[in-house]
Amino acid sequence: MPIQLHQNINLFLLLVVGSFMAHIYLGWVEIVAILTFTVFIEHLFLYFNKRREFYFSYSSFSTAIGVIVLMYSPHLWIYFLVITLGLAQKHFLTFKGKQFFNPSNFALIMALLFFYKDAHIITGQFGDELWLSLVVSVVAIIILIRVNRWIIPLAFILFYLFFQYYLIVGYDPVTLFEDIYHRLYSVTFILFIYFMLTDPPVTPTKWYEQIGFALVVALMSTLLDRFYGFRVQHLFMSVFFFSIFVNLLKFNSDRVPLLKLTVIILFFAIATLTVIEMQTPYYFEMEG
Repeated sequence: MPIQLHQNINLFLLLVVGSFMAHIYLGWVEIVAILTFTVFIEHLFLYFNKRREFYFSYSSFSTAIGVIVLMYSPHLWIYFLVITLGLAQKHFLTFKGKQFFNPSNFALIMALLFFYKDAHIITGQFGDELWLSLVVSVVAIIILIRVNRWIIPLAFILFYLFFQYYLIVGYDPVTLFEDIYHRLYSVTFILFIYFMLTDPPVTPTKWYEQIGFALVVALMSTLLDRFYGFRVQHLFMSVFFFSIFVNLLKFNSDRVPLLKLTVIILFFAIATLTVIEMQTPYYFEMEG
């Protein structure tokens, strides 16, 4: 079975289970509309992207489901627009066909940039049931072994807990370490770690580079928590920032044009993250 199809089946089944066992804000009419739109816009881009052969893109479902489970907005058209932006950068903001951002993560960051008051990143839609967390972990590990990315979530969790303990808990007497590791119980948080943090096109291939990638993502998100207070968006902002540099690790030739493009994208990323971080933090509570 192709890896992308394998991943999409897993994510779709988790979405179905979550809709019955947890609390998904969108109804199935909205979910089907988003999935249908995503498939249409993905293949429209494939048609116009002459650098890639036309094929049926399983990965577009992953992009849609990632946005569905990690974002909430009362406006369906916001889902359509940010998913379009996420897919567009995958096709057209590339270097020799290699993208710089995970489409779902890019879509979420664009939602915060343009629709901060109407689109929120949330990590509680699937609840924190232990059995569901274990199921998600087992399903994810199978995928990660297939794509050789299992080191990243393991290293990230260790680094994240270490930095959070010494830089947050040791600094703020009000914050308890139980509050930190309780985040790992969130099923959606686990989905972020296993499926977005480890996206093969925007993560390093060598094991020591994967450890370094996990370290800097954990460190940046923790430092943002330290200086600005904990916000869910910090994890996504950190992945957004460091994925820019992954292509520099993968290409041994044509480094000069790649470096120029990377610098341009870096300025865009810094401006984007600065605007988002300047916004007033929101507190979104899941109930039910």
